[in-house]
This record gives sequence, C-alpha cells and structure tokens, in this order.
Amino acid sequence: MSGSPGFTLREARPRDAEAVLAMVRGLAAYEKLEHEVVASAQDYYGALATRRIQGLIAEIDGEAVGVCLWYETFSTFAGRAGIWVEDVFVAPEHRRHGIGLAFFRALARRAVAEGHAWMEWNVLDWNEPAIAFYRRIGAVGREEWTDQRLSGDALKALAG
Repeated sequence: MSGSPGFTLREARPRDAEAVLAMVRGLAAYEKLEHEVVASAQDYYGALATRRIQGLIAEIDGEAVGVCLWYETFSTFAGRAGIWVEDVFVAPEHRRHGIGLAFFRALARRAVAEGHAWMEWNVLDWNEPAIAFYRRIGAVGREEWTDQRLSGDALKALAG
C-alpha cells in the first residue's frame, strides 16, 4: 500500500506491536491521558494477530511515524457493519504532510469496498485542530450522543 511522496502506508502486523505501543503512548501524552495506558506490546501483538483490531502504519524510510487502528462494529439500525476508528496518531515532527488524510482516505476506501455503513470515532472536545480536520474531510459531530463507560469496580459489581 502506498502513501504519497515521503511516506508509505502498510497494514499493521503483529510484529509491529512495540511500534504501536509507542505511538499509542504518544497519543496518550498528547491527550494528557498517559495514566490510562496499561496495554503492553503483547496485548497489541495478540489483538493484531487475531484481528480484534486492524491497523495501518505510516513509514518514512522504514521507520514507523504514524498509526491508525480500527475494528469492525455492527449497526442493528442499518443492518450493516461499520468501522470504529479507535486511534490515529502521527508523530509531531511528521504532521502536516498528509499522513492523517492518507489514513482516513485508505480507511474510507476499505469501508466503501467492504460495504460498511460508516466510519465513526471520538475526539476530545478541546482538540480543535483535529475537529477542524474532521470537518474538512466531511465528518459530522454527533452532539446528541454521550459516551458511556462501565469499568473497574463498577463493572465487577454489575457482573457480581
């Protein structure tokens, strides 16, 4: 898979687990969420090997400089699958060279080819550069929806 002059995109493989972890940590630092990263390279190795998560790696001269991770979802309303984009990260020194746009274009092509109903993702409300980029590519915010999460002790209590 190609990118544009200066970088290439390729499918993420299990052996990319260390690079994926490093980029997820970079994303967490940017989002001020380092404390939430508890994943290990082994976790990414297993998830990529079983295709629980899929990904693209952006490379420059063989070095990973960006990652896009996603998984398939299913909409009971649409009766079709969708793509949930979990993470997109480009190393700061490689931003503004089209890598993010290349990630979203490649994933959009995949979504259309595979008959997915849509692509969805979250963005932190303070991340104005990302929101502006998403608007430029045609994404629409879903203001009426609020994410919910059940984890930790609350998850265990409900399960018990």
